[in-house]
Amino acid sequence: MDAAALKELISPLLASLGAQVEDVVVTSGHRTIVAVASKDSKELIGPHGEHLRALNTIARRLVEAKQGEEAANFLIDVNGYYEEKMEVVRGNARMLAQRARLFKHDVEMSPMSPYERLVVHELFSDDPEIQTESQGEGKFRHIVLKYRQKQNA
Repeated sequence: MDAAALKELISPLLASLGAQVEDVVVTSGHRTIVAVASKDSKELIGPHGEHLRALNTIARRLVEAKQGEEAANFLIDVNGYYEEKMEVVRGNARMLAQRARLFKHDVEMSPMSPYERLVVHELFSDDPEIQTESQGEGKFRHIVLKYRQKQNA
């Protein structure tokens, strides 16, 4: 789904929720992000991001119904909530990867959402010493950072 069409879908959805939205910016790249600036961020994000997760689910279902599953590859982020959270996840993953390198041992991360796991997999996609693997089921699904010896070229 292109940026303009996505903005045209998200803006009325937010308005129907009664949210005061200052700006909606769609950025495409590796992943499409719908950045929403709002004074009602507390209500839109909810406790521990529950409302924002629900909003993302509803928006994706609407897009899937109109244009198919491939078009629903986007994330709505309110006032940088997800980006801040992802920086914490990346920092934790880097620290645990250093532990894996130091001790030459596999390290398990805490359970996390599919989006958080995707961010960690991307973080280490080109790392010669750390390989990522998702393990577990449902809400217990987590990433294992696996140490592998550098290959001398």
